[in-house]
Amino acid sequence: MTKIDLSPGQNDEGSARRRQILEIAARLFARKGYRGTSMRDIGEQAGVLGGSLYHHIKSKDALFIELHNAALDEAEERIAEAVRAQSGPWARLLAACATLLDIQLASDSLTTPMMNDFREVPEPVREQLIARRDRFEGLFRSLVEALPLPPHIDRSVYRNLLLIQLNATADWYRPGRLTPGEIAAQIVAVFRHE
Repeated sequence: MTKIDLSPGQNDEGSARRRQILEIAARLFARKGYRGTSMRDIGEQAGVLGGSLYHHIKSKDALFIELHNAALDEAEERIAEAVRAQSGPWARLLAACATLLDIQLASDSLTTPMMNDFREVPEPVREQLIARRDRFEGLFRSLVEALPLPPHIDRSVYRNLLLIQLNATADWYRPGRLTPGEIAAQIVAVFRHE
């Protein structure tokens, strides 16, 4: 399973229980979306009575933001690690794309729903999710800035089109023909300009 790092700050029993609740909530949000998941659903799955759940979780909005940010933190860390292992701007871009697709195309990924479910959330929550997503995309911003692109190509448009393509891959991908790494190589080949 694609894990979201929910490491508790302490190793006490309350922190372990909170982590368990967060993992259950992440699976429910991934399966049912923001709107389709209620605090009651989370409590029932976790075996926690209504009022007790709020001892561990402030609100549904705060919970979703925390899980979303943890998903992006984990993805950002994995991508940065893959990029560091490469030399050359095209190799670094390919490593970033391949790692992102590995994360997003995992059959049991919790990361993709956490990163992409912005339509159903309230506006204040959406603003926080978008701010964190924009920080995540800074990684791709720096990768695109380092590319030897012709001067007539707008790097912002290039980056946005690349990310749209990568994020849409989960909509059509079916395991079997190409691996996520092979798809990333195809996408980078299409986007390569020198």
